[in-house]
Amino acid sequence: MKVHITRPLIYSLLTAHLAGCTVGPDYVRPEAAVPKEFKESKGWKQAQPRDTVLSGKWWEIFNDSRLNELEEQVAAANQSIIQAEAQYRQAQHLVQSAQSAFFPLLNLTGTTNRFRAASGQSVAVSGVRNLFGVAGAIAWEPDLWGSVRRQVEANTGSAQASAATLQALRLSSQATLAQDYFQLKILDEQKAVLDEIVAVNSKTLQITKNRYTVGVAAKSDVVQAETQLESVRAQAINLGVQRATLEHAIAVLIGKPPSELSLAPAPLNVQPPAIPVSLPSELLERRPDIAAAERQIAAANAQIGVAKAAYYPTLNLAASNGFQTSTLDNLFKTASRYWAFGPAGAALTAFDGGAKNAQYKQSIDSFDANVAAYRQTVLTGFQEVEDNLATLRILEEETQVQDKAVDAANQALKLTINQYQAGTISYLNVIIAQTAALSNRQTAVQLHGERLTASVQLIKALGGGWNTAMLPSPDQAGGETKWTDYLIFPVE
Repeated sequence: MKVHITRPLIYSLLTAHLAGCTVGPDYVRPEAAVPKEFKESKGWKQAQPRDTVLSGKWWEIFNDSRLNELEEQVAAANQSIIQAEAQYRQAQHLVQSAQSAFFPLLNLTGTTNRFRAASGQSVAVSGVRNLFGVAGAIAWEPDLWGSVRRQVEANTGSAQASAATLQALRLSSQATLAQDYFQLKILDEQKAVLDEIVAVNSKTLQITKNRYTVGVAAKSDVVQAETQLESVRAQAINLGVQRATLEHAIAVLIGKPPSELSLAPAPLNVQPPAIPVSLPSELLERRPDIAAAERQIAAANAQIGVAKAAYYPTLNLAASNGFQTSTLDNLFKTASRYWAFGPAGAALTAFDGGAKNAQYKQSIDSFDANVAAYRQTVLTGFQEVEDNLATLRILEEETQVQDKAVDAANQALKLTINQYQAGTISYLNVIIAQTAALSNRQTAVQLHGERLTASVQLIKALGGGWNTAMLPSPDQAGGETKWTDYLIFPVE
């Protein structure tokens, strides 16, 4: 059996008979500078339909089954995410801890005492005596000024911020995996380009050796051809270091030792997708880091109320009821019963050396700091969207120009090789043409990778399909409460 204790129910049960108030400011979400549109979105190709493309599983927009498989493992096995989930549960239990202050404290005691009165005293019964007792005592401090309510409010805001931080970490880990994965595929594509050049250079070297054998080419041409071949081979081998590092990073992101993951080289057949870009005003609702910063403000605002309530007097109520007798058989008889109401009293700190005043000012300073942090997070969010919109737009233009450069370099290389084989030019011209062709092809591949990376970063900057409606409600932020949670010993 599970019992869900909500804050409204607690309030109605425990404070309905009190004309208490809640001191401190009520929370109002602070304003932040929001532009009407993104400056870099002009000319941006908007995805269609806009509202259905970017979902929670945003990586599926790239249509890469291997990437989909890896991304699914991030949320389930990434240890940083598992740690953040535990921290969120801890924040939920802090809400429950604060809510416990609404309830009275009940203590049960049992006593036994065997003694002998000192000689010379006038007692009703001389000699050795026994005294048995059992009692229950209840104590309660009514929440007259809303200190407990504000503390619950503060802890609830912190728990919601923890949930948003968890989502921000999840999104960051997923984006990092996608970037590492695409970079690994870019290295594989570069390796394929280098292997192709190696094959061409090997053939050219053999032709040059044949020409040298018949006296048509010089020995220097053979040496240059061998140098060019081995240089490209060395570049291809060097890519293995970067690839291994990326593969190890991907393994850790999905919660596996590097030795348990091997990704076979595969063709780079992924194109940068069209990404739906929301309005700037919607960005405040879609980025989990902005939501976390805003919830921290709400928590800091509630702490002002907690600090302010400390100025007011506190009221303590207590009552006890029990049985006491000298014989165990008579312990629970009516004649052995006693009760007491009290002690009850109010307390007001008259002088504390300025401690409460300092705490109150600290809570206001903390609120101001959180507001500034929130606004800075909003500005950073807009910056990241603008940066990646500009990056994608400019890289697309550069790619079009680079593709023309690749075609021109390939044609120039073919003509140069033909001229060399015809004996009209030296092998140095072939080396220059091969270097230009290789450089342009590698640049084209690298641009492709940068566009894919920028696409991932733009999706991350837009929140990855998340929105504040996915935040836990105040009741959900307090976690699920079972009746066994009210026992005085833990029950798993």
